[in-house]
Amino acid sequence: MKTRKLGNELTVSAVGLGCMGMSFAYGASDEQEAIRTLNRAVDLGVTLFDTAEVYGPFTNELLLGKALKPFRDRVAIATKFGFKIDTAQAGAAAIAGVDSRPSHVREVAEASLKRLGIETIDLLYQHRVDPNVPIEETVGVMAELVREGKVRALGLSEAGSATIRRAHAVHPIAALQSEYSLWTRDPEEDVLATCRELGIGFVPYSPLGRGFLTGAIRKADDLAADDFRRQVPRFQAENFDANAALVAALEQLAAVKGVTAAQLALAWVLSRGDDIVPIPGARKLHHLEQNVAAADIELSAEELEQLDNAIPAWRVAGKRYSDASLAMTNL
Repeated sequence: MKTRKLGNELTVSAVGLGCMGMSFAYGASDEQEAIRTLNRAVDLGVTLFDTAEVYGPFTNELLLGKALKPFRDRVAIATKFGFKIDTAQAGAAAIAGVDSRPSHVREVAEASLKRLGIETIDLLYQHRVDPNVPIEETVGVMAELVREGKVRALGLSEAGSATIRRAHAVHPIAALQSEYSLWTRDPEEDVLATCRELGIGFVPYSPLGRGFLTGAIRKADDLAADDFRRQVPRFQAENFDANAALVAALEQLAAVKGVTAAQLALAWVLSRGDDIVPIPGARKLHHLEQNVAAADIELSAEELEQLDNAIPAWRVAGKRYSDASLAMTNL
């Protein structure tokens, strides 16, 4: 597996593994299948594994702690804090707003360390910017955790350029994690340029469009009743068919290339720069293996142009999140 750098602190595999779907948001999951997938990822050279306290909540960190314990010296574990979690609720209903007060940051970092069964979190992200807490205060306590050896590197998620600059002035930010794919180009407006100016790595989540760009989702009813994508505008009836036409064009280009639609979409993300480390999710072995193989796909200038023409951002139907969720991004 090729490697890439996130800031000055971390060297990781070119393709990481987003682990949310193994415990959260995408319907029922199988823990034993998840553990087999995590173990296989290590075998294939994946070294960056992404989780968060809110995935479950809490159960995803416990899963990674169990599955990755034998390989601790070979992997980098990233986790995230930043939400209020109502433990009386389950799944997404447990999210009760944001909370990045310094005292809360320290509490949740300690709890994540315990659930993961590790002494140091390799990459600790603020999951969403808290508008009620100056970013300087939040990053200040995150920096204290670095000095104490409890955290190795710091990250932000879905932050805007001004916040990134303010955070980086307090302590070097190694990575920004935000949604980025063929059908979500928002970071290209200014965030990517800011990251590159400051030497911050970029970690795209949902680089396969929450699975839509794989071509495996043929109709909304393919999603489980409790799959959160049913609430995402791009997956809803008025937009689904329009977006499916874009995926059909992607599949045609993939067939010519001799790869899957998922691999072509992931290769496009990887082609955006050597400072980009996508973290596609995978709950099954064959999806994981396909994703990892995408790291070796080279795209010509002509192929990149064809992809841009096949899936222009202006043709994507629907917002990437609900209005409430979008309100917590680019702050």
